[in-house]
Amino acid sequence: MARETAEAAISETQERAFFAPDGFPVPAAPTTTRPEPAALETAATAHAQGGGRLDVVPSAMSSVWRIVPALKTDLVLEEERGTFFLFIPVFLAVGVIAYFTAVGEPEFYALWSSVLALAALALVAGGQPILRLALTIALIVLLGVLAAKLEVWRTGTKIIGSDITTRVMGHVVLVEPQPSGRVRLTIDVAATERPTLRYAPDRIRVTARAMPEGLQAGSAVAGVVRLLPPTGPVRPGSYDFSFQSYFSGIGASGFFLIGPELDVRALKQAGWRTNALTFVENTRKGLAARIADGIGGVEGQIAAALVVGVRSGIPEPVNEAMRRTGLAHILSISGLHMALVAATVMGLLRGIFALFPGFASRYPVKKFAAGAALVAISAYLFVSGAAVAAERSYIMLAVMLTALLFDRAALTMRNLAIAALFVVARSPHEVMGPSFQMSFAATAALIGGYAAWSGRQRTPTHSAIDTAHLPLPYRMARKALFYAGGLALTSLIAGTATTLFGIYHFQRISPLSLAANLAAMPVVSAIVMPSAVIGMVAMPFGLDGYVFAVMGKGLSAMLAIANWFSERSPIDAVGLIPAGSVAVMTVALVLATLSSTRLRLTALPFLAVGLFMASSRQLPDVLISEDARLVGVRLGDGELAVNRNRPSAFAMENWQRALDTPDITRPRNEPYQALGNEVPGAIPFLCDAGVCMSRHGSGAVIAHAADAKAARGACAIASIIVIDDATAKNICPGQPVEIITKRDLAAHGSAAILLSATDPPVVTFAIGNHYRPWHTQRRFSREARGNPPYQRKMRSKPEGEAENAEAD
Repeated sequence: MARETAEAAISETQERAFFAPDGFPVPAAPTTTRPEPAALETAATAHAQGGGRLDVVPSAMSSVWRIVPALKTDLVLEEERGTFFLFIPVFLAVGVIAYFTAVGEPEFYALWSSVLALAALALVAGGQPILRLALTIALIVLLGVLAAKLEVWRTGTKIIGSDITTRVMGHVVLVEPQPSGRVRLTIDVAATERPTLRYAPDRIRVTARAMPEGLQAGSAVAGVVRLLPPTGPVRPGSYDFSFQSYFSGIGASGFFLIGPELDVRALKQAGWRTNALTFVENTRKGLAARIADGIGGVEGQIAAALVVGVRSGIPEPVNEAMRRTGLAHILSISGLHMALVAATVMGLLRGIFALFPGFASRYPVKKFAAGAALVAISAYLFVSGAAVAAERSYIMLAVMLTALLFDRAALTMRNLAIAALFVVARSPHEVMGPSFQMSFAATAALIGGYAAWSGRQRTPTHSAIDTAHLPLPYRMARKALFYAGGLALTSLIAGTATTLFGIYHFQRISPLSLAANLAAMPVVSAIVMPSAVIGMVAMPFGLDGYVFAVMGKGLSAMLAIANWFSERSPIDAVGLIPAGSVAVMTVALVLATLSSTRLRLTALPFLAVGLFMASSRQLPDVLISEDARLVGVRLGDGELAVNRNRPSAFAMENWQRALDTPDITRPRNEPYQALGNEVPGAIPFLCDAGVCMSRHGSGAVIAHAADAKAARGACAIASIIVIDDATAKNICPGQPVEIITKRDLAAHGSAAILLSATDPPVVTFAIGNHYRPWHTQRRFSREARGNPPYQRKMRSKPEGEAENAEAD
């Protein structure tokens, strides 16, 4: 009773009186009027009689109006947290994508003048924040377009326009043994002869069956080669080899007809860049040979790939098993490997510093470890050959380690944005590739997920549990479970973020990737990569053999895991998804990962729209290769009919994934006149007299003819005729037949056709009418100019020799 009286007295006391200075009146306490029980009962009665609506409950309209102030509050919070800075690389990337997907080539003067105009308008629009924000976004997007244009101008790769045989002399830059036994050489061309090319490429990539003794990177070589221009996409929208060759500086590819041989004649001295590449390449080759020979087998080849980036020795079945299980990212040096190298170096040094507590307490040992890790990943980048993916990952890790040197958090979204700015500014074309998209998507998703989890853990309801008093086995089991759960969550977040781009670029998913990564990543993280780092440190002392033996055991375990899951993995082809759906879902991913407030929820509408667009896709019915030799018709029920008994394996693999057609139906040697009958249904290719015909389920008949003469016999039956002849003209005059000649395909690349029972066919070519810089060489090919294939002219014999030949 006394306790209740005391609590009542305290409750009636104004706490403000304890804090008021002497001589100042105490402010009056606010009064709160609570409704009487009778009033509440009356309100409840009115609620029951009025259909369940209380006057104190806000209406739906008032709830909607409350969203606007909430959004403004969230926008202010995002601005205070620096979220707007994170969108700068996003808008730059939008500009880069706009440039590379544009129909025509923008002019420099138009871009520069637009940038200056937008910058001036943004400066004078200071009093109107919304207008200034819009102008700033437009300026950043335009700067992305300008950065891509500058890279194209700076690259300026010379690419040959047609096949040609010539004698090449140059310096070897790269030597890559292939699993087939051939050797691929990258050569900086110094001169050509017989014939001398007026527009010779600066660098070529050719293969050879045999190599002269002593040939290595830096050697001067000569030989007769057959050079071919890079091909375009194998189907519209797929990987463009011309694009990649242009930005790799490769002007032609091909093979040696005679040679190669070490050139004893004096060539012009190689430039400093060639000499530097030669030094790096020879260093890598020596390290790769030592590692591969020390471990042996396939494990040795994978170890060489992980340490120095030499992947050419890995058998294709191993690559396929790694792809099917979602473990292929382990084979290419990327952010995972850079992070593991940095973590290993930092962990070892922090452990060594901990043995000297006096030193560790007086000096910033964390900075020392971060600096050493930065040196380690720099050396790793050097020995790996500085591939694009490794270079991008190095920039990301370097930014994060530099942040540690300045007492800043390493794994933050701001550091990721800075790294993205570096990459986009230096190599804008990388934005178009799956490596860039998947790498930054996974990292952004992981940082965003980690930030959300950390914020949840800091709430009072999720405070840490003190386990010091618990038994040791329980604590160890709890830590192991926590590690496994963290690894599973990491794989799930990263896999979800990258699945979208994997489907778009490769039309495949790895159904068992989560389980395979859960099983393999502990081996890679705890055994393989630490052994690689320690082995490289021990190599100068001759102690690397023992360490790399441990690495080989870890790789054997990883291969066993990959093969086990690959054998049980279902079919992973999913078919094409529209580019528009990818763009919309990418917006959802950006909003969900970069926002830190309730604005994350704005990603849900974009996600829903993107999924709807993906579900309403329309797959091509017919695909045609750019050499006019291969035609594929989708018959339904997972069946793809082709017109050749031995089609290109590469093209077929791509087409099957894109069209989600696991079964291939090859042509039959039968008269094709039966296709003109009224019997409904799809029919595979029937071949006769130089013409192959197939009927689609829509009723359209697709024909492939070897030449113009054979094509004219198909005009009465076919709806579409593909002619492997660049000189074909006026094939079916006055008839409603779609004609696609080899000249059309040589000029505009592979084609895709949509068929309908009521509408005419819709033909889409991989390359438009307005050539971009990486496609300009196509106009110089013989086929694109309507010329027949080149035939070597026989030299005429002297008159006397001719008479003797006739007499004989």
